[in-house]
Amino acid sequence: MAAPNVVNVSNILGKNASLAVTTSATAIVTGGANKVTKINTLTIANIDGVTSADITVSLYDSSAATAYPIASTIAVPADSTLIVIDKNNSIYLEESDELRLTASANGDLVAVVSYEEIS
Repeated sequence: MAAPNVVNVSNILGKNASLAVTTSATAIVTGGANKVTKINTLTIANIDGVTSADITVSLYDSSAATAYPIASTIAVPADSTLIVIDKNNSIYLEESDELRLTASANGDLVAVVSYEEIS
């Protein structure tokens, strides 16, 4: 399915999602049918008070069945946050594309994403 023309849209719905990041690549957002999904912000927080953990963020292109790293094994120090995506470098997901997250350790990192579904 072709992505809608973002100049002539009928709906822009603001949404948020959160995820406890694990060592398995997991989608935090998936592009919807007949929609374009604009990722506005992605923040990663390390909730472990002692240990640093690494985050990898990938764009999974469903048409190529390939994940492309946006950020690869970036260290997030204990009790700190990392802004991976913000309004200055937003990205778009087409139908069935995914924003995937992978951590170096289970239980250390949580993610919050703010996005818009455009149709």
